Amino acid sequence: MVDALLEIDSLTKRFGGVVASDAISLAVPRGELHAVIGPNGAGKTTLIGELSGEIAPDDGRIRFEGGDVTLLPSWRRSRLGLARSFQITSLFADFTALDNVALAVQAHAGHSFRFWRPARGEARLREPARAALARVGLASRADVLVAKLSHGEQRQLEIAMALATGPRLLLLDEPMAGMGPEESGRMVATLRALKGELTILLIEHDMEAVFALADRITVLVYGRIIASGPPEAIRADAQVRQAYLGEEIRHG
Repeated sequence: MVDALLEIDSLTKRFGGVVASDAISLAVPRGELHAVIGPNGAGKTTLIGELSGEIAPDDGRIRFEGGDVTLLPSWRRSRLGLARSFQITSLFADFTALDNVALAVQAHAGHSFRFWRPARGEARLREPARAALARVGLASRADVLVAKLSHGEQRQLEIAMALATGPRLLLLDEPMAGMGPEESGRMVATLRALKGELTILLIEHDMEAVFALADRITVLVYGRIIASGPPEAIRADAQVRQAYLGEEIRHG
């Protein structure tokens, strides 16, 4: 694909007899918000793990900015501009929101965590951290302990931490998991504001959010792509409705 930021070529991963990624090939152009959907066990989180460097594929290639990153460790990919959020929150509950984002800035810069406490007051960490919090609507919550943030605010904080590393590609693993309608609405607004500014690969079960946000949607079933295209084509695809979306999406 012309000007593809991310190219996946025949990516394959097996866990025993289970094929979690079945020769997946996909190209994501710059600035696109590309959603990956599918039933539980479809291989979505495995795919994110392979792209971020946490899971080694058995076969296939991953190219980012035209360079082969298939064998690079996670931290090298992060330096190149790949950042991910996790399906389960991984925050420091006894630190403030600002501290958590400043820690992400420090880790991305390659500094040792043992210097964290004296570094907490450093402007070079806190200024980009405050900017990242503002981008996700948490500027007023900067000095609140993570333990006192709502679930939705914690998910937004994770995106702020990813943004603080200056990514070119944002890998999001179910950012709306466990949210109510109001919190999901805020997350959709946050991601819509980031559209075009960043390239985003989004894994999400909230179909209303997916169809509201995505430029293109890829559907995985048993580790294999069964369809990929613009939202209207996916909504109308009989095979997709039968395998995953069901009747609800026809009336959604």
